[in-house]
Amino acid sequence: MNDKYTTPLGERYASKEMQYIFSPDKKFKTWRKLWIALAESEMELGLNVTQEQVDELKANADDINYDVAKKREKEVRHDVMSHVYAYGQQCPNAKGIIHLGATSCYVGDNTDIIIMTEGLKLIRKKLLNVMNELAKFADRYKDLPTLGFTHFQPAQPTTVGKRASLWLMELKLDLDDIDYMISQMVLLGSKGTTGTQASFLELFEGDHEKVKELDKKIAEKMGFDACIPVSGQTYSRKIDTRVLNVLSGIAASAHKFSNDIRLLQHLKEIEEPFEKSQIGSSAMAYKRNPMRSERIASLANYVMTVNINPAITSSTQWFERTLDDSANKRISVPEAFLATDGILDLYMNVVDGLVVYDKVITKRLMSELPFMATENIMMDAVKAGGDRQELHEKIRKLSMEAGANVKREGLDNNLLELIANDESFGLSLEDLQKTMDPSKYVGRAPEQVEEFLRDVINPILEENKDELGLSAEINV
Repeated sequence: MNDKYTTPLGERYASKEMQYIFSPDKKFKTWRKLWIALAESEMELGLNVTQEQVDELKANADDINYDVAKKREKEVRHDVMSHVYAYGQQCPNAKGIIHLGATSCYVGDNTDIIIMTEGLKLIRKKLLNVMNELAKFADRYKDLPTLGFTHFQPAQPTTVGKRASLWLMELKLDLDDIDYMISQMVLLGSKGTTGTQASFLELFEGDHEKVKELDKKIAEKMGFDACIPVSGQTYSRKIDTRVLNVLSGIAASAHKFSNDIRLLQHLKEIEEPFEKSQIGSSAMAYKRNPMRSERIASLANYVMTVNINPAITSSTQWFERTLDDSANKRISVPEAFLATDGILDLYMNVVDGLVVYDKVITKRLMSELPFMATENIMMDAVKAGGDRQELHEKIRKLSMEAGANVKREGLDNNLLELIANDESFGLSLEDLQKTMDPSKYVGRAPEQVEEFLRDVINPILEENKDELGLSAEINV
């Protein structure tokens, strides 16, 4: 096992569930389900296919003779025909009607659509569970004031919960995108070698309605509402692009979250989970590196770049099809799903174990709050009889002086003392300290969180409550 390459997505990052969706076993069992759907539909529409043949196919649907298929593929160099042959060995009575009228893309492309749809549904489930954990975190800390940042420079205060609601809002947008994409997933159906359904029209002796009905029946048997209305031999490779764009969006949202957590961990305000025996650094034993958030960012970078592959592929498909998509699809599509799956497991794990250091948060906020409070202080001084323009200039100069004391001298922020010592403000230090209640400066942040959760997020979670309750298992 250690003498050949294995993908880290399987060994380290993706869940067993997602790995199975993109496994050979899932693919080949789906091929057989599609051959059954085709044969049964053709029988129902009057072709010379018997119920006994269909039953024989169904009886051997899951018992795949892989050894026969592999041996045959070495001889004929064609994966689909190798599995047709292997299936026929198990179903001698049905051997002659397996794959009747179809091309390789009947099983290959329809399976790709089915697998991507299942993958999207698993991603959606995990996305909802991350949203659920974030919603609980946002609600728990909706009232905890924290220093806000623009350009990573101190700005007006917000709350820890309000900041979490920003992460949550991005995931809500991703959920909208994934729901739309799932709603758009339709099968290729049975379209033939150039998409004209000529072989099926021949089988049904020119009956166009039966050819159209064949697509409908196959879609229904495979759990889809419809088949794509027009195509070449393949479904448009633009579908792969659209799917991976959704995954890329989720990756971008997770990356943003992971960046914020890494910065907050540097500030010692919020930390990702750190297990009792976890080692942060091989050299510096005291370190608590945000490795899970870093891994989110790393995997997200991959997903955000791999989606260019299907875009290039879809733009270079000649006419009704070429085969330069095959190797690319086999790599880029599964790996995008497996990486996104790993990202969401990490995201869920990090949110579930976030550690909030409220005293550090308050200390940093209080060190900057006098600057934030200058507008209120100035208004109080004006009410006491001061001149607004003169006071504005004085408070500007005093703010610069206090800032210089902090930056150049390494002193505490003494802006309040400087203002109290200036008689033109008419305010004592005690009066000024009364204005230093952080909750006065967070605006509607707590209310925004409450309203957002109540009106937007909680209805989504309630509607999808049967999808909730996952816990993420991190391999390393």
